[in-house]
Amino acid sequence: MKARKIPLRMCVGCQEMFEKRNLIRLVRTPEGEVLFDPTGKKAGRGVYCCRKHECLNIAIKAKRIQKAFKCEIPANVLSRLTEELNLYADEIVSDQEITEELTNH
Repeated sequence: MKARKIPLRMCVGCQEMFEKRNLIRLVRTPEGEVLFDPTGKKAGRGVYCCRKHECLNIAIKAKRIQKAFKCEIPANVLSRLTEELNLYADEIVSDQEITEELTNH
């Protein structure tokens, strides 16, 4: 039996490839709203980010999220996304566990 191909995505912050299930998805909906997508199934253009806090901060400072979505994102939306992602990432695992998991691949 043929082994299943594991989907890979690039983190918008550190620019490294990881398994899709290990990343957090941000989505720009067809209406233009930028949201955190914990299910990974919302309609729209998606961007993936590690669960490490540094990666999201790098992506925001370098405006990589705006470039990927091809639109400007207000500062209040970015701060809301940062808070949501930090809460979600903290609930799953700590940064140290994430780093260990990602370096073991």
